[in-house]
Amino acid sequence: MSRRTDYFNDPSAPKANSIVPAVTAFVVNDAGDVLLERRSDNGRWGMPGGVQEIGENIAGTVVREVLEETGIHVEVVGLVGIFTDPGHVIAFADGEVRQEFSLCFRARPVGGEIKVSSESFAVRWVPRAELESLDISPTTRRRLEEGFRNADVPLIS
Repeated sequence: MSRRTDYFNDPSAPKANSIVPAVTAFVVNDAGDVLLERRSDNGRWGMPGGVQEIGENIAGTVVREVLEETGIHVEVVGLVGIFTDPGHVIAFADGEVRQEFSLCFRARPVGGEIKVSSESFAVRWVPRAELESLDISPTTRRRLEEGFRNADVPLIS
């Protein structure tokens, strides 16, 4: 059984009982491949990210989470968008049901080596053409599309 279940505009979804500031990182290398991990909590492919901790700024959260989850050092270079869809709720095994509140940042790799953490089954650079064949949640697909769109102004939704 997974430790988290994502619901997308599902009338049978449990009601949210928390909102937590979280980040995801849209990291693309010089070849145009995007950094993804196959998450151990739900088995799907996603961008590295996580929850902001007390005492750190949001850019520091991005850098820390990407390093912890992938082994890659990054520099935050922009904001892809703010994703707060109340139709996306995440139910955790401990009873928390979180409404999505995710800041997706654009980051560039500056060093490190790919490694798998306890939060992932696999980590790799994925060519854009391969994304369609992977099991990726609808909200992550939207963030990837926005990241590749490379708009001058971040999406706020």
